[in-house]
Amino acid sequence: MPSDTQLIFADHVGRFYARQYGFPPMAGRLLGYLFVCDPPQQTIDELGEALLASRSAITGAVKLLEGYRMARRTRTAGERVDRVSLDPASQQPQNFDSALHREHAALFREGLTLLADAPPERRAPLEEMVALAEFLSDRLPQLRDEWHTRRAELRARRTGTLDREGEAHPD
Repeated sequence: MPSDTQLIFADHVGRFYARQYGFPPMAGRLLGYLFVCDPPQQTIDELGEALLASRSAITGAVKLLEGYRMARRTRTAGERVDRVSLDPASQQPQNFDSALHREHAALFREGLTLLADAPPERRAPLEEMVALAEFLSDRLPQLRDEWHTRRAELRARRTGTLDREGEAHPD
């Protein structure tokens, strides 16, 4: 049985993900609950009972989170039900792809060609979007590398060990 504080946290995460990313509230609530539930793997029925939601609402939320690689289903040999948990990939940087931002910049440059004869103030929003996309394309690989270094340090402090690539891992 989840505690009130776990459910409040799940509701806060649900509202945040709905507001910031357009997630259905149940998907955000499920994500929040998966971060704090015990055990960390739960069946669809257990999740529905904990979050006071229908089986179909939980299943839809799981599917959405699986699509974002934020949750995953596993099944132990001999079990007849899936268990849902956080996907370890969800704790990896997902939006550090420079190619996406290069494509974004190219798309906005295409828009600029449509406004070739327009006054500067009309072109300004697209020019700024090109500049932002190029900036992100340049900086994100550096930020990803910085994150990997920081994550390795964090994991090393937690476990006291590093693997041969400098990544910390649990014993």
